[in-house]
Amino acid sequence: MDIGTIRGLGTAVVFIAFIGVVLWAYSSKRKSNFDEAANLPFADEEPKPNERDEQSSRSKNQ
Repeated sequence: MDIGTIRGLGTAVVFIAFIGVVLWAYSSKRKSNFDEAANLPFADEEPKPNERDEQSSRSKNQ
């Protein structure tokens, strides 16, 4: 086997891996997971227990 054959096989393996990743990423089974992950930066954080108590006492005073 010469170096050209080895490089060709390496290119074929990388190309097949690339096609596999593309099919995985655009699979309709994964759409809901990716949509949920895309919205994570916009999700509200749950307040800590101390903050929850402070917020409820502020709303009662207003």
